[in-house]
Amino acid sequence: METKRFGTTESELAEAAALLAGGDVVGFPTETVYGLGANAFDAAAVSKIFQAKGRPSDNPLIVHIARREDVDKVVRAVPDAAKRCMERFWPGPLTLVLPVSDRVPSEVTAGLDTVGVRMPDHLIALQLIDAAGMPLAAPSANRSGRPSPTTAAHVLEDLSGRIAGVVDGGAAGVGVESTVLDLSGPVPMILRPGGVTREMLAEVLGEVQIDPVLASGVGTPKSPGVKYTHYAPRGEMWLVAGERDQEVIAERVEQAKRAGHRVGVLTTEERANEYPGAIVIACGRRRELATVAAGLYDAIRQFDHEHADVIYAEVFPESGVGLAIMNRLRKAASHRVIHT
Repeated sequence: METKRFGTTESELAEAAALLAGGDVVGFPTETVYGLGANAFDAAAVSKIFQAKGRPSDNPLIVHIARREDVDKVVRAVPDAAKRCMERFWPGPLTLVLPVSDRVPSEVTAGLDTVGVRMPDHLIALQLIDAAGMPLAAPSANRSGRPSPTTAAHVLEDLSGRIAGVVDGGAAGVGVESTVLDLSGPVPMILRPGGVTREMLAEVLGEVQIDPVLASGVGTPKSPGVKYTHYAPRGEMWLVAGERDQEVIAERVEQAKRAGHRVGVLTTEERANEYPGAIVIACGRRRELATVAAGLYDAIRQFDHEHADVIYAEVFPESGVGLAIMNRLRKAASHRVIHT
């Protein structure tokens, strides 16, 4: 299959939308990462997402909409808490988990009685969904387990020849996937941290809990990105935590080089000159964690391009968007952590 790369003109978006309406899958930009979209009401089209990604079928998908009223086509009920979140955070990087309507096939929900739905804060995404004429089920547009794509080039790197097309809308902004908030139970619960932080949600909802499955990975996932290894480079990644992190990373780099490895260090701009002899990639500025989130996946992919087979990564404070950054880093490192 030839994968066509579309621009963002009206005619090109119409062509990409026609592919979606015909049951094909198409990559498209959002403000978080690039998504791989298919008609959310077409089970056969949704199945092509899983085939292209090599994604386990028990991993649910998020439905993307272009208009607030389209929520009612996807879910059975919209509680007051959801309405408050929509008013504050939509369009934006917040997915709400709500009781699913009968129109949405089980392929989207992995057999659950809930579905995640969001309205992306990205003009091209909204135009494409609107032109397609239906909500789009869309996980990240990468091979399962790989770092999520933040450019069209990343999508083609993983999925060229496996999908019908990709709309090139430039680099994504937030850089990590949406926050997933479960509102189907008595207390709002974050199933996956993202650009809308716990602190921001608490201002609107009061008490907000964090799903214990985030830490353990045990149980039936109601959100993508929880149960399986995700975001991983091809090399073995280790997180290094503690006051002696720089010293220990430098020691580990020398040990790995003596063993014949190509060694990478994931750091920030402030520390980029601290690790001579390593493949050093800065993912952003430590004093501005939003830049780290925006650059994280591209940095991880760069280690693959540099053929690094061992990578040591610094860690970040787990407040605000730092919670999302550390969630992704733990998954990328398969929870391997060196405590200094």
